[in-house]
Amino acid sequence: MAASDDNMLQKQNKFLVYTTFLQREEERYHHSYDEELLQYEYVRDGDMRSIEESKRLFRTNINGKLSNDELRSKKYLFVASITLATRFCIEGGMDAQTAYNISDLYIQQVDLCPTVKDVYELQTAMITDFTYKMADIQTHKTCALENTWVVPSNSSPLSKPIIECIDYIYYHLHLKITLQELADAVSLTPNYLATLFKKEKGITIQKYIRSKRIEAAKNMLLYSEYSITEIGEFLAFSSSSHFIKIFRSETGMTPKQFQKIYFRRHSKWAEK
Repeated sequence: MAASDDNMLQKQNKFLVYTTFLQREEERYHHSYDEELLQYEYVRDGDMRSIEESKRLFRTNINGKLSNDELRSKKYLFVASITLATRFCIEGGMDAQTAYNISDLYIQQVDLCPTVKDVYELQTAMITDFTYKMADIQTHKTCALENTWVVPSNSSPLSKPIIECIDYIYYHLHLKITLQELADAVSLTPNYLATLFKKEKGITIQKYIRSKRIEAAKNMLLYSEYSITEIGEFLAFSSSSHFIKIFRSETGMTPKQFQKIYFRRHSKWAEK
């Protein structure tokens, strides 16, 4: 170990001892590991007890001091909280890209919060949102078991080219994506890629791209400040009317109707 690294380690150890001393003097401690774990298990299971449990844990001073500025400290805690919620939801069956999209958009939102109270309310909205989504996923799983549905073929492990293809789509949703571009990106012929994708995912590449664009649009409608027109443009729809038409065909409602339904749950954010 280099001398500079050794000195840094010694400083960190001294600071840790000092911090522990202050915590004893001020009777200020972190929540227990089991307490922290329970709220995220509730979220993962779609259990609405997660909401009150998260309020109890997040809105206290028993969760460490991450900054001398209280607002900044709460924002750091929010990021830690949503990181854990995201991981637990993925573990519980949420699509990883969906979970990360939601996480990114909430973190962008917390960055704009002007007060600690706003951070508290956004954290509750975030936990509520994840819990509702996980409840839907758990309900779907239960129905599948009760009706002895056949496990779809796309639940099997995906091949490397298809994983790379999915990643390419994820990072290029804001651009026009052609089959040729995808094929070039994964070093396959367009026809072979299309056949392989359909076999492993159960839908065509075109339908998959459209579903992912609508999924991203839903998140942006709920958590960003962009207008419907801006969202359509950002996600590479040819026009606002085309975006609305595709959104309606995928969800059964217009983007505006989708926003209204969500905001009935979170009236505070509807007022903004």
